[in-house]
Amino acid sequence: MDRIAIVGIDCRFPGAPDPGAYWDLLMRSGDGIGTVPEQRWAAKEFHSATQAEGRSNTTQGGFIDDPDAFDNEFFTISPREAAAMDPQQRLLLQCAWRAVEDAGLPPQRLAGTATGVFVGIMGNEWAQLHLTDYDHVTAQAGSGNGYCMTANRISYHLDLKGPSLAVDTACSSSLVAVHLAGNALLSGECDYAIAAGVNVALTPALSIFYTQAGLSAPDGRCKPFSAQADGIGRGEGVGAVVLRRLEDALADGQQIYAVVRGTAVNQDGRSNGLTAPNRWAQQDVIAAAYRRAGVEPADVAFTEGHGTGTALGDMMEAAALGHHHAGRSAKPMALGSVKGNLGHTEGAAGIAGLIKVALSLHHRTVPASRFSAKENAQLGLRQKGLRLLKAPLRLPRGTSVAGLSSFGMGGTNAHAVLESAPPQSARPRPEPAGDTTGIGTGVFTLSAPAPDALRRNLLAQSEALAARRAPLGPVAWTSNRVKAGHRYRFAVSAGDTDALVERLRAAAADPDLLARLTGAPGARPRTAFLFTGQGSQYPRMTAGLYQDSPLYRRFLDEADAALLPHTGESVRDLLLGGDESVHRTRWAQPALFAVGYALGRTLGELGVRPDLLLGHSVGEYAAACLAGVFPLEDAARLIAARGALMQRLPDGGGMLAVLAGREELEERLETEPHVGVAVVNGPRATVLSGELAALRRIDKELDRDGIRTRTLRVSHAFHSYLMDPMLEEFAEIAREVGGGTPRLPLFSTLYGRVLDDEPMDADYWVAHVRRPVLFADAAAALLAAGPTHAVEIGPSPVLSSMTRKLQQAAPGARPAFVLPVRGEDSAGRDLADALAELYRGGVTPDWDAVYEERDRTAYRLPPYVFSDAHRYWTRGGPVRARHDAPLAELPRSAARESAPAAEREPAGTGVLTLERPAPGDPVTEAALEAIGQVGGYETDELSPYLRLYEDLGFDSVMVMELKGRIEERLPAVATLTVQDLLPRLASVGDLVDFLRDHCGTASAPVEERTA
Repeated sequence: MDRIAIVGIDCRFPGAPDPGAYWDLLMRSGDGIGTVPEQRWAAKEFHSATQAEGRSNTTQGGFIDDPDAFDNEFFTISPREAAAMDPQQRLLLQCAWRAVEDAGLPPQRLAGTATGVFVGIMGNEWAQLHLTDYDHVTAQAGSGNGYCMTANRISYHLDLKGPSLAVDTACSSSLVAVHLAGNALLSGECDYAIAAGVNVALTPALSIFYTQAGLSAPDGRCKPFSAQADGIGRGEGVGAVVLRRLEDALADGQQIYAVVRGTAVNQDGRSNGLTAPNRWAQQDVIAAAYRRAGVEPADVAFTEGHGTGTALGDMMEAAALGHHHAGRSAKPMALGSVKGNLGHTEGAAGIAGLIKVALSLHHRTVPASRFSAKENAQLGLRQKGLRLLKAPLRLPRGTSVAGLSSFGMGGTNAHAVLESAPPQSARPRPEPAGDTTGIGTGVFTLSAPAPDALRRNLLAQSEALAARRAPLGPVAWTSNRVKAGHRYRFAVSAGDTDALVERLRAAAADPDLLARLTGAPGARPRTAFLFTGQGSQYPRMTAGLYQDSPLYRRFLDEADAALLPHTGESVRDLLLGGDESVHRTRWAQPALFAVGYALGRTLGELGVRPDLLLGHSVGEYAAACLAGVFPLEDAARLIAARGALMQRLPDGGGMLAVLAGREELEERLETEPHVGVAVVNGPRATVLSGELAALRRIDKELDRDGIRTRTLRVSHAFHSYLMDPMLEEFAEIAREVGGGTPRLPLFSTLYGRVLDDEPMDADYWVAHVRRPVLFADAAAALLAAGPTHAVEIGPSPVLSSMTRKLQQAAPGARPAFVLPVRGEDSAGRDLADALAELYRGGVTPDWDAVYEERDRTAYRLPPYVFSDAHRYWTRGGPVRARHDAPLAELPRSAARESAPAAEREPAGTGVLTLERPAPGDPVTEAALEAIGQVGGYETDELSPYLRLYEDLGFDSVMVMELKGRIEERLPAVATLTVQDLLPRLASVGDLVDFLRDHCGTASAPVEERTA
């Protein structure tokens, strides 16, 4: 048999709410048994120490906490449907989600794939309680009950297309489910499989059965293979594992708990009783599993036995194992059973044992078996080559092999052989030569469907990371891959794990900080790159980023190599050396190009690709290169020639920044032919260029009129007639270089607009030297194109402030300004902060490029922490907690109504208003009452913007019922068909508007606010 890797685990068992607590319970030989909770049944009413008819001899058992808690909002399940669901379905749904996350996968990634779901289940007591109450059977009761739905619901909510089935072979159900899942993987029927088991005890029926059959332990505890053994104690729980073919898991560098080498299933056939164990069948199934796994009995270090603690059951199992291991008296095989800790978890027994074995192999320690201090002498374990584990067994180095048995009460037997994970697991794939990545700082991300869920999970992550040392790179990389897919996006940068823990705790504790670090993007992001021009340079610009980021280093080196044949000296070395020559035009222009190119390419590799481009004067060269106008080598030649030719021009020119508009200044320049407009940065931000003497005269005149000016420190009068002597030689080089049409929308500062299929050829670049820089017009046109983010590409944030002033003066888009480099001290942290901001705004980065190869390894983060605020149980109606988050804590772009009307703030600037018909409108009241009745919502929870399918969990069955409920209240809509309604069900508001129009009613709207 080919091997199957266990790559993800989650579980809840008595006294153990998660796998970590489960392992702790096992290692300390903990006892999960307690009194039957009153929530289940009145145990004393059904108790009889003398085993009277219809009574149980125990009031004890293994019960999980809070089986009624369910985060239905996470899965978009309406309260009414949640209340009708068997709690086994609810537990499995949350457990499966967490197991997939534990496998290092965002569950959304499996959507649409042929992932299989195989669930072992034995009890269906919820259906016994609900489907026999015929007057209250609803449409939801059908999907809320039934074995098949336990698996089918997981497949439905995770959108899994592979096999989906429930298995009932009684006590062996969930190990048989693992067997079937493994076979489906090996046959190629699926690439991932979720195998699970569940058991929730809701009635005393099985306890009474065990008692009447003489199988029940009076103290409710199983005592496997012990001299104290006196019967079965019932237990419950849920567990799920994510399985994958071993070679696929290794190829993807997934972490592996353990490996399933082989499984086998058989049947007792006709034996000495339908419910009596069959030694011969058990030893045959063990032999078949050994054969499929390719192991000898002597290879097996320990076996997790079925171990019910019944006299006959333990005897048959010991005899079956002894048949294979009797020759091992010198080194007997270790034996134990988790039923001593939990009780017999029935349909979940196999998965409980599998998880115990997998964790034992993973930790290389086998926990002691409870009640093993005194073996049952009648079993003759030593003679059979067996020994009960009285103390934890430390497994030796190398591969360890273990067995696992699970036997069904009706005769279906299962055995599995597992081994420890191969040493090469969780190693990343080799990085291709030259594929240099990393920015020097990690970005931790987390997403959740609501702000309170985000806060809850931030606390869980911070607590887990604080409890054990972990390298930041793998932690952050795993968070990027696994904790994605929900509406609310949180992201922070950190240099190490200690700093990350502090930032997570601070965000969870401060609603305002959490809101600033969280985004809830709606439409697809539209990103603009703004490339700074001359004047933004300084010695050692981006040196910190070059030191921190191998990725940026790669692209700056690439630009430097392209420039070197034309500059004669290394631009990179000049930058990093802190040479003041960077201010000389000969070096400033190629240096700014190198920085702009390297930053643009770095962001592109990080998955931040521009939709719009703009460059301020010399910044347009890097923009054009990234837009595909010319290759790097040609761009480098052209920009190097531009800087060198300008440097050779004679001194004598200057530039003057004036706080006035272009038109006003052009009137003054009519008498000054040696000065012209060089740059227009805004409605009242203009730069003049020309002869120094003429500029001084104009400066005095402006000062006399109270107009502010500032003389710029420049070597030449750029964008003036004083550039003319260089144009002919530059034009020759430009013609040799050529230039194509941008492949992205590029907003030209030569024309002040977007280029419309126009080439950026020699004529363009020559005019670019001589004519004014129309930045204000170009930036205004870019803003009108609706970018959501404007990323400034350059060594200093210059253009962002100018563009902000432009957007204040004109309506339209108000993009977020993102600064990968903030100034002289910038390093990898600023780039990481920029990436975090872009992620919060809806950009999906290429996270692999953020980290070096050594950091791209999986780390098991705590899985999603579900809310336990909503409770659904058998008695009475659903009990649902109302948890309203303050509006201030929600990102404004996507807040939900969360406070009673009386507590809401008055409408103000920046607050979205929604129309809601006045309370007296009978159509509105009827619609809201019908929706509330069908979904189980209070009418004050329903707001117009809520979507029936995505937010309220409606499906086709509920829509049919909704139509009937509306007709009961509004007879006028009886003529409508379901087909008439379907297009109107996008939201509550759409449905109400449609019904009001149909009924011919109208009422004045009132305002409803949401942040």
